Amino acid sequence: MNPAWLCLPITGLVAFAQVAAVPAQPDREITFPGFNAFPLKGSVKSGGAHPYFAVMVAGSGPTDRDWSNPLIPTPSHGGRDFAAWLQGQGIGSLRYDKRFIGSKDPKLDISLDAQVGDLRAALQASRALPEARGKKLLLVGHSEGALLSLLAAGEADAALLLAMPGLSMGRVILAQVKAQLDVAGAPAEVAQANLGYLEGALASIRQDKPLPEAGAQVAPGVVRLARVLAQAESRGFVRDTLDLDPWALAQRLPVPCAVVWGDRDVQTWKPDAVPPGFKGAVIEVPEANHLLKRETRPRASLDGAAASAAYGDKTPLADLAPVAQWLKALK
Repeated sequence: MNPAWLCLPITGLVAFAQVAAVPAQPDREITFPGFNAFPLKGSVKSGGAHPYFAVMVAGSGPTDRDWSNPLIPTPSHGGRDFAAWLQGQGIGSLRYDKRFIGSKDPKLDISLDAQVGDLRAALQASRALPEARGKKLLLVGHSEGALLSLLAAGEADAALLLAMPGLSMGRVILAQVKAQLDVAGAPAEVAQANLGYLEGALASIRQDKPLPEAGAQVAPGVVRLARVLAQAESRGFVRDTLDLDPWALAQRLPVPCAVVWGDRDVQTWKPDAVPPGFKGAVIEVPEANHLLKRETRPRASLDGAAASAAYGDKTPLADLAPVAQWLKALK
């Protein structure tokens, strides 16, 4: 039921100088109609003087509106934390659960069209919220949510893409597995066997064929990843997103945009080169992980399991001053 991508471990608050920070306020819970009138649940935070109101889109797999994920062993609510940080910058927000969160219906439509339709519905619902009255809309997508946001960002007034995949999803998945094999010190022939199997599995998903047989050198975690990606209820979504080019989409955005990465992120990371046709801001936050929380360990020493240990609620957000500066300049 849960398409899983970048969430799978394969294994300082800064306020505007000129915008008064507001104390954290409790969420207001709402329900609104999504794609084909499917009911979606959301949480609304009020804002302050900033001219924008944010619509937040969570990342991959069973990640709820708070960016809480059962695959993360410690309690982690990075999205809730980021919404509170936005509130401190004077920006209210709506964050919502993806349609399959909590669902046991294997026939539920979780296609790319449905999920992007839900995103568009969230933007439409936000325009009617009293907390967003008189505000422009800022679309805030995280990880896979950043990729989905690219497909609808033209319907907002600005876009903030956090931990955006710097490559197509298929290439990111291969790069993630290669990085984990490197950290584990896998011999060259073992790494080749695992990457070859995964490339074959992705090709099978693209062609809607059964997965290939895994050889003895293929790690059980890689086999599990392939099976999750290929499961019947989410295979269509995976197939439709595998080869989406984030930079081709980003270069066509008609609204102000910033792309943000943590420099200690082992799931998605700033690419070596950004296409010259991209006119938005590129921000790399020092000592920040995938959830933009503080990470002081060297990135090269981290595998998925080690990195996720710093995703929990006890880890504070990194110093997001560069993001605050971009938001401050947003008109």
